[in-house]
Amino acid sequence: MRRYVKINLNPKSLKLMSRRYIFSSESVGEGHPDKVCDTISDAVLDACLTIDKTSRVACETFVKSNTVVVGGEITIPKIKGAALDSVMNIGSIIRESIRGIGYTNNDDVFHADRVFISNLLTAQSADIAQGVDSKKAKGKATAEQGAGDQGLMFGYACNETPELMPAPIMFAHRLGRELTAIRKAGKVKWLRPDAKTQVSVLYQDGKPVRVTNVVISTQHSEDVEIEEIRKFVIANVIRKVIPKDFLDASTEFLINPTGRFVIGGPQGDSGLTGRKIIVDTYGGMGRHGGGAFSGKDPSKVDRSAAYMGRYVAKNVVAAGLADRCEVQFAYAIGHPQPVSIHIDTFGTHKVNEENIEKAVKSIFSFKPADIVTQLNLLRPIYSKTTNYGHFGKEDKEITWEKTDKAAALKKTAR
Repeated sequence: MRRYVKINLNPKSLKLMSRRYIFSSESVGEGHPDKVCDTISDAVLDACLTIDKTSRVACETFVKSNTVVVGGEITIPKIKGAALDSVMNIGSIIRESIRGIGYTNNDDVFHADRVFISNLLTAQSADIAQGVDSKKAKGKATAEQGAGDQGLMFGYACNETPELMPAPIMFAHRLGRELTAIRKAGKVKWLRPDAKTQVSVLYQDGKPVRVTNVVISTQHSEDVEIEEIRKFVIANVIRKVIPKDFLDASTEFLINPTGRFVIGGPQGDSGLTGRKIIVDTYGGMGRHGGGAFSGKDPSKVDRSAAYMGRYVAKNVVAAGLADRCEVQFAYAIGHPQPVSIHIDTFGTHKVNEENIEKAVKSIFSFKPADIVTQLNLLRPIYSKTTNYGHFGKEDKEITWEKTDKAAALKKTAR
């Protein structure tokens, strides 16, 4: 069982931290319609990067009933203008993604082998490309690689869990991951791919102290009774995942509270890439700039810079410079430097926040090209990020989770 750390707050912490409050976060399973779309979009991205690591990809997916629509912009320099279909079978990528999720039951309207696919992918706009490319262009101020769009990005970390993530979202992700593992192992035949989890955590003096409520809705086959579902989920998912000392007699469990969840996935609701941005990040505990991640290559700063923000914030907390840290920076399209960088420790800093900010600026580079290099992002790794959050995962290929700069930050900020 993982150890969840009690926070020792700085006396200068905000007054808000001293009161009791409940904070909730949700996660969704791989079969949720929006996550189906994220999965397909990231699979297409990885396929492009496998062919050419300099591929420019912005792939959006829409699903409903038995239909999949993919659209967006893809440019693969290595194929030199050849048709995308000549080097990549988009239909096969889509069907294998759906199969991997588990939409293969005979009663599924949305089925890997039977969906209709519309492919609306085109090449990247030349106007956008010249802003991102590391070369001179008419009207462009520099020859450096610029940001692929304007916007603001946030990164966040806190010392509530071993992963330096907020407890509510990590609990919610763990529940969803366990439910999926049971389903894919074939241990429970009535489980189906669509699912949502939600965890409410009571905070006292800024510390997570107990879980007040757990909500799980899981799609199921027609032939199972609701009481069997509830008993199984409580005993084999919730009590297995949530640390024992966070549960008590007053913790409320709401399992399939509507009483029935047979019609799910894209049959029950439409799905769209990038619609679960809070699930993908910090469960609402940290702020979000609004940009989605899935289906976008790392030249898009709303993905790569958000990863960089997490990398910086996590190293600040790992260095012991603060109990909580949020990093914000903003970009202008085509411009190689961020237009602003801001550090907020919410009053939990152990050294002056200005010192932390200076140390961050001296150790990390926030140029889009440098972010890609520092985090080694030109690799087909993005299908690993799609489900159960882009942050807080233990995987050596998820480079933004490393804390290799903590020692240098600690030395420089003191």
